[in-house]
Amino acid sequence: MSMSEGGIVSARRWEGIATAGARTALRPLQLLVSAPVFLFLAALTAMLMRPPELEGFAIDRVAFALLVVGVLARSLVFRQQVFTFERATSPMLGLTALALVSLVNQPFDAETWSVLAAKFIVPFLLFHLAILVFSDERSLRQFEIFAIIVLAYLCFIAIAFLAGANFLIFPRFIVDESIGFHFDRARGPFLQAVANGVSLNLLGLLALHAFQRRRNRGVWMKLLLASVPIAILATMTRAVWLSFAATVLALAFLSGSRSLLRMCIAGAIAVALALIVSFASTSLSSSVADRFEERAPIDFREAVYAGGWEMFLEQPWLGWGFHQMPFELPRHVSGYHEKLLYPHNTYLELMVELGAPGFGLYLWLMWEMWRLGRGEISPREKSGFLNQHFHRLWPILLAVYWLNAAVVVMSYQFVNGLLFTLAGMLAAQRRRAEAELPC
Repeated sequence: MSMSEGGIVSARRWEGIATAGARTALRPLQLLVSAPVFLFLAALTAMLMRPPELEGFAIDRVAFALLVVGVLARSLVFRQQVFTFERATSPMLGLTALALVSLVNQPFDAETWSVLAAKFIVPFLLFHLAILVFSDERSLRQFEIFAIIVLAYLCFIAIAFLAGANFLIFPRFIVDESIGFHFDRARGPFLQAVANGVSLNLLGLLALHAFQRRRNRGVWMKLLLASVPIAILATMTRAVWLSFAATVLALAFLSGSRSLLRMCIAGAIAVALALIVSFASTSLSSSVADRFEERAPIDFREAVYAGGWEMFLEQPWLGWGFHQMPFELPRHVSGYHEKLLYPHNTYLELMVELGAPGFGLYLWLMWEMWRLGRGEISPREKSGFLNQHFHRLWPILLAVYWLNAAVVVMSYQFVNGLLFTLAGMLAAQRRRAEAELPC
């Protein structure tokens, strides 16, 4: 072999090594690009399992970052439009911009930025990422299965808590009384009973939708639907109970398939009552009665709402700044001496912190969210996940969120992420329907 031929062989060998090395280095990116639905559901799972109060490794941020990188890389590879400007995009951007402007003159605080992400940034991105990820019936079906699994998990740990079987609850931080709120209620991984109740209500509606579509009608699905009222009871929260009762009434009178829904609801309530009676104890009866009669939370909210309204009247246009209400509110509330007071009302907090412009943008956003349920449905999707029945459920899903937002600040990533993901699916469906319309 000549010197030149030896050089060519050596060059080809090094070229092969370099190619193999490049393929190995790009393999993680290839995996990210090939599994956008998995990344999306993994990010939602991380948000479910890591509440803001839990210190430690920020797995939710890592999962979310991987989701963003994977979906953007996939869009570039397949030459998809990376960003779609929807009608709901403008108020989302406006709210985020107002919050960022108010943070310019504030010292850096990790908690404040975490709250900003949970309220505005993460829902904004999940809405637009869902448009790209859930583009066919197979991906929508995978999301539906995920929702049913999460509902089964939340119901199981809620009923385990109600029955006093805390050893069955996982993760263990859920029963740790030193973190979060409402350690005497079924609060789930959110460490807050209202957030758990909202999730149970929303996911229960999605499970009922799957049952109505005849996708899941086995005995396990019926048991799951029957367990939802028990899990709702276990939250020991009046606002959750009332919103669930309103949901049942709305389903009975607004749904197209009334006979089926009434049968499912009646069966679920009957089974729930039977199970409650079977293991009910004097302490459980006393706890439920105490929750109905307890006056202290109502008095506290009245004082906080009066103080918050006073703050709004002092600065109605500019607001007090994002995440400043808990620090300023104690100066406007008498009878309570805590250093931090939380408003327990999403709408009041928006008015106080971002002023009337912020509240107006939020109302605009919710209006656009509601309008998504009035979009067109293409013929090939009329039997799919986003069928006409789902469009009838959409106002009920929003109403559950709105009602509970009046008694708690919606700063829970999973709850916000779940709702805005569904909104993104509807936005993508509307675009597909428009593309199929004849010119």
